[in-house]
Amino acid sequence: MQYIWMAIKGIFIGISNIIPGVSGGTMAVSFGIYDDVIHAFTHLRKEVKPSLKILIPLVIGALIGVAGFSIIIEWLLASHTLLTAFAFVGLILGGLPILMKSFKKSLETEDKTVGPLHIILFIIFFMIVAWMGVAEVAGGGVQSVSLGIGPLLALFFVGLISAAAMVIPGVSGSLLMLIIGYYYAVIYTINGFTESLSNLDIDALIPFTILLISYALGMVVGIILISKVIDYLFKTQPGYTYASILGLVMASPIAVVSNTEALNDLQGSGAVLRLVGALALAGACYALTYGLGRTKDSTEAIPEESKPVSDQ
Repeated sequence: MQYIWMAIKGIFIGISNIIPGVSGGTMAVSFGIYDDVIHAFTHLRKEVKPSLKILIPLVIGALIGVAGFSIIIEWLLASHTLLTAFAFVGLILGGLPILMKSFKKSLETEDKTVGPLHIILFIIFFMIVAWMGVAEVAGGGVQSVSLGIGPLLALFFVGLISAAAMVIPGVSGSLLMLIIGYYYAVIYTINGFTESLSNLDIDALIPFTILLISYALGMVVGIILISKVIDYLFKTQPGYTYASILGLVMASPIAVVSNTEALNDLQGSGAVLRLVGALALAGACYALTYGLGRTKDSTEAIPEESKPVSDQ
């Protein structure tokens, strides 16, 4: 049953990566598994069995979430934007009690109280995500990329940045790529690879494959590097790390509502009724996240002495 709970959390994390402004890292934080997942990534070689017990059901669930719900989520965002956005706001905020508990426990372990630096870090990271939520992003149509050293290096670094967005709570990978102007270039590359593969067009498939490999390598390097940095911070400065994550998570609802343009649904007659329904759904999703966050899952496999101090 523990693996099933982890797979269910993985499904929600996978779905969240489809929503503009929502970060998979945010959902992992909300479910109370973020630091353990980071630990599993960074200790895969040293703690193979417990790490795989976490990562396998999580990845399976995430793949199900992305592949199985992408069409449904696209329809929900188009037809029921307000309800969908507020549902994810509730899912995100439902993890705050667990996150606050971890923050308080980290302060107790370090024998510290909330200080100016905790507050400054909270405000800085809150403002970063809030700015990303309202920033004018680089848009436009499809951008093509050709095979060459320049495009390969660019896609590698975009993959590295995308990986950081996947790992860091509150930061949406698709939104970040829009801001730096490479979202459509990546989409073009992925679609070109898929189309040439389905048509068995080898001449087109080879360059698209090379471009996609460059992007994928950037993502792998990014996940490894960022995970190691965050795991180090959890172990050495857990209080400051949790204060920063609190800022990222609490600003996430701003990014979700802004990027989905959910408040546009409050125009016209029946706006009050729609808002009440959205708030009720957000409350239900808040309770769902809080309940899932308290379930025992495969993160219990991590050796107690190896966990971050706030989890021990």
